[in-house]
Amino acid sequence: MKNIPITLVTFLLVLSTLLTTDIAAETETKPTKNKITYHNSGKILPADLPFSELVQVGKTLYLSGQIGVIPGHLKLVAGGLEQEAKQTLENIKSILEHYGFSMDNLVKCTVMLTDMSEWAAFNEIYKTYFTKPYPARSAFGASGLAINARVEVECLGAVE
Repeated sequence: MKNIPITLVTFLLVLSTLLTTDIAAETETKPTKNKITYHNSGKILPADLPFSELVQVGKTLYLSGQIGVIPGHLKLVAGGLEQEAKQTLENIKSILEHYGFSMDNLVKCTVMLTDMSEWAAFNEIYKTYFTKPYPARSAFGASGLAINARVEVECLGAVE
């Protein structure tokens, strides 16, 4: 008889963990009555940061700025601008694909570089992720990007 309460408590703890896990998976994407869907997979950046990685409002996609972090970690890839740029664009591609979109859905990108003399080098990498016609784009010099990144890219997209 004394084992029943311990068994019951163990069962309730396991059940609680399973229910919490299911709820967390269901709330990863939160549609609202205004047809705004907030996406945050936690696969690129930690899910507890105070922003969504992608927000869909009707047929418009808003991607938060991405930097060249190693997916799942808040650490930049090594290797300078070229490696950071590649990882930044890979992160954008990964987020889009996770939610059923692609780089072809992007219509506008904003590029922030800590050193505008690296603009041409960034362009060479950027062109390998897109096909003509390219999305509209702005680029500007910035200082103080998150975790000392050299480049950050923010994009807007559209779906049919």
